[in-house]
Amino acid sequence: MKIYFSDFFNVNEDVIEAYGAFNPSLINDMPLFIDPFLLFNSDKKEYQELHSNMITYLAFLREVSMSKGLNPGLLKSWFMFSEVKQNWFGYSIVGNGGSGLGAKFAKALNDNLNTVFTNFGAEEITTSSHLEKLCLIRDGVGRDNISDFTTNLIKSYLLEYTQSFAKQNIDEKYRQIHLVEKVEFNYQTRTWVNKKYDLPTIDGDYVLLTPKDILTKDETWINKSDMIANFSGIANSIPNDQLRAQLNDYFARNLPNEPEKKDYEKAIIATILKYPEYIDYFIKSKEESGDEAKTLSEEKVKETETMFIERVKSLAAKLQKTDFYSTTSDTFNETLERVKFLKQVIENNDGYKIFYIKGVPVKRESDLQLLFRLTWFASVSDVNAEVNNGRGPVDYKISRGNKDKTLVEFKLATNSKLKQNLQNQVPVYEAANQTKKSIKVILYFTDSELLKLTKVFKELKLTEGDTLVTIDARPNKDSASNVK
Repeated sequence: MKIYFSDFFNVNEDVIEAYGAFNPSLINDMPLFIDPFLLFNSDKKEYQELHSNMITYLAFLREVSMSKGLNPGLLKSWFMFSEVKQNWFGYSIVGNGGSGLGAKFAKALNDNLNTVFTNFGAEEITTSSHLEKLCLIRDGVGRDNISDFTTNLIKSYLLEYTQSFAKQNIDEKYRQIHLVEKVEFNYQTRTWVNKKYDLPTIDGDYVLLTPKDILTKDETWINKSDMIANFSGIANSIPNDQLRAQLNDYFARNLPNEPEKKDYEKAIIATILKYPEYIDYFIKSKEESGDEAKTLSEEKVKETETMFIERVKSLAAKLQKTDFYSTTSDTFNETLERVKFLKQVIENNDGYKIFYIKGVPVKRESDLQLLFRLTWFASVSDVNAEVNNGRGPVDYKISRGNKDKTLVEFKLATNSKLKQNLQNQVPVYEAANQTKKSIKVILYFTDSELLKLTKVFKELKLTEGDTLVTIDARPNKDSASNVK
């Protein structure tokens, strides 16, 4: 069974672990990304140098962004980048493709550098400049963009890192020479340089390894949510009494008489736009607590390894002993049989353990969808996720040509819109995808969730069957108690 880097290139997992790299799935993106703060805060000189080089390039971008009417060709050359999909990280539910850093990102980055962040590269309050600063205020530059941009700016390091490992540990038959674009920037010619590397290759494309100690999940250490949540505490700790008073006064004047949560957030953003100096004080506070970033990221990466590698391998081994990986006559029967086998293993063969980390169950449907995708790697059918044919995205569309299509929706019983979804959503998707074949799968973890599910089923007069399957993932369950 080939799911991970170690499987495809015949490398022992312990060798990858000893090298310090993450063992990515080559079936689907893993929900991880590079946090530039981990480069800045590292004790490793090569990481610190990578961060410094990133800031140097951004300082160059700030300089050129100050000139009015930047040539569109130069904007494309300097500000736009393809996604480095070869590291197999991100949030693609099927495969490893992403949108990259296109024209919208380039314009937002250019606007940010020559308006709010004109002091980028010359800050006095923080220890260093930080790339994440560019996604704290303006729309158009988000967490995914920061990760993609960071990966592009340290791509030469990742290529060397992977090439070194490959030459020592991977047979030549699994490697090829690749000419990689935009590897290093030449400041004299102001152009990006292409280079050749000997890299592990699958389906004609190279694969990159990434050190685990620069990866995280969910949020970068410097993020917009924390900046807003900690506004009051940071504003009141600013030593500049004039700025402190201006922040509090402007914030108060932007609140309505009876503010709601969204009003507070709107007032905070307006205040920071008026006094962007606040951002440097916020970043300084994150620098001062930087050791927490390392600890938190290590925990998140370990949890990801546990859930999406260790547990998936265990579950796949159990499923291999059944008919889960056999192919049936059409997509509906194939999908239904796989869902039923998955249900059997989860409910009766300790498969439920895949959904628990430190005793706490998965509470995100995106994680559930990825787990399902990673067990669906051996199929003659085409598996697509988040297919949107005009009426919103469906979780999965399993197809064999245009005439044989089955839709699959995965839901948690805790979903606040579960009743609405069961009543309306899938029929809409069926019409949009021109198929009458669909299966809804609902996972529940507790007795209270089962009660909620039972209530919804009774209200909608639904019963479990071939098109509606529930999976009992309670750790201590009565096997006879099922939704009726």
